[in-house]
Amino acid sequence: MTNGGSIEELAVELLGKTADSLSRAERRVLESIHRREVTSRDLGVTHGETSTFGQRLADHVAAIGGSWGFIIGFALVLFAWMLLNSKLLASLGISFDPYPFIFLNLMLSMLAAIQAPIIMMSQNRQAEKDRQAAVHDYEVNLRAELEIIRLHEKINHLQQDMNALLNRRQDRNGL
Repeated sequence: MTNGGSIEELAVELLGKTADSLSRAERRVLESIHRREVTSRDLGVTHGETSTFGQRLADHVAAIGGSWGFIIGFALVLFAWMLLNSKLLASLGISFDPYPFIFLNLMLSMLAAIQAPIIMMSQNRQAEKDRQAAVHDYEVNLRAELEIIRLHEKINHLQQDMNALLNRRQDRNGL
């Protein structure tokens, strides 16, 4: 077992593969083992630093548009609009959007036409974050498994050395 070893040696020793057949994730893990670097990192910080204003805005719109507060508030606005235009203002003869509320339908259609792509942008961004998190989780898990394998090999080697010392000691003592 090598202590640090080259990437090629680590690939054969730990994964049973040649360095050329490694995936990108496997190569990154072996390089971090070789350089004795930490593999884990906070992806939330990484995403926050790299997002543009438009991406942050899309995430904020999706967070608000997909909340119960928005749904309840919007339902209250719609109910008030219909009540105002069908009863109160209609009785005064100054209703600006009488039943069947054509202007309200236009506003709702425009809101849906604008909000849907923005929410989709946010969902696509979240899906990309999830993909990166899955790759990162794989790398961390692979690193942990490889380090455990290395520790087992070291412990086995130490046990063999101790057994050999005990055997020599017993042989010297004539047992």
